[in-house]
Amino acid sequence: MLAREKIEEILSNYEDFSIATICSHSSLQIFKGAKDEGIKTIGIVRKDRRKVYESMPLAKPDEFIEVDSYAELPRKALVEKNAIIIPHGSFVEYTGKAFDDLAVPIYGNRASILWERERNKMLSWIRKAGIKTPRLMDSPEEIDRPCMIKFPGARGGRGYTIVKSRKEFYDRVKEDDYIIQEFIIGVRAYPHYFFSPFEGPGYKTEKGRIELLGVDRRVESSADEIARAHSIGIRRNMGFTVIGNESMVLRESLLPEYMEIGKKISDASFELFGGLTGPFCVETIINEDMDIYAFEVSARIVAGTNIYPNGSPYSAYYYREPMSVGRRIARELKTAAKNKTLNEIVY
Repeated sequence: MLAREKIEEILSNYEDFSIATICSHSSLQIFKGAKDEGIKTIGIVRKDRRKVYESMPLAKPDEFIEVDSYAELPRKALVEKNAIIIPHGSFVEYTGKAFDDLAVPIYGNRASILWERERNKMLSWIRKAGIKTPRLMDSPEEIDRPCMIKFPGARGGRGYTIVKSRKEFYDRVKEDDYIIQEFIIGVRAYPHYFFSPFEGPGYKTEKGRIELLGVDRRVESSADEIARAHSIGIRRNMGFTVIGNESMVLRESLLPEYMEIGKKISDASFELFGGLTGPFCVETIINEDMDIYAFEVSARIVAGTNIYPNGSPYSAYYYREPMSVGRRIARELKTAAKNKTLNEIVY
């Protein structure tokens, strides 16, 4: 992984900074939030997608950099433009392992993306935090109940499947890199946290504070329509590709436990890899006994935050003005630049 000192050297030559990201995933929210905070924006875009972003004036980047492939980023041009990259799910997926050594300042601790990307590391992180997780099977031979088969990377659920026996596993799964996780029936809830090491409102952690800026649930291809399909005689396997997101408000009695979940994930991140900075999401499921299980951590902004470009039912308790996660990122960077502490939250 690229040495932190290299990024600090690059940052030391920035007179000002701009916010850049790939035009995908949550970029509209990121661009709008930066513009709301008066920060210049740069959209890295494929030519065939540019007109979408040009059509939305309040989220249109101030400048575009056209590329043929998101896998090959214009590193030199971004540094020359004093860019700080905001990573999101598509950014992580498109750049792959090249992300680790990308010689451009990135908001947050890039080591956290490595822990998200490698699922065994991610699950050890959740366990380190002391949060309940679904049982993980060591091999297909252990499958004795419904299990979800997951694959590495920020795929948005694409390709995931449920199997109920080892025979089903061998019939359906053709990839070599996967995890086998117990499938728990319940309600899925995706809380959007934001960690800051600086002073301000929020739930205290060992190294700073966290804010709860929203909650969503995911709409997943055929998984959300399977009952309707069965009612008219269609039988098919469930698909879990994320198509969109819906707003969710947790019953208030769950908030103490959810704030502790965010705190524990944050505290464990500092013990394991030097800390998780900025937005993150702990993907959870609540069963009928009100037990909460965490099954994934997304160590960056998640697409579910796109529901709230003008703030959520939770951000209203922290800020008097509309505060999306995109705007919250921009404000954090602006505050750090003013206080000459960008090196604490950019790597």
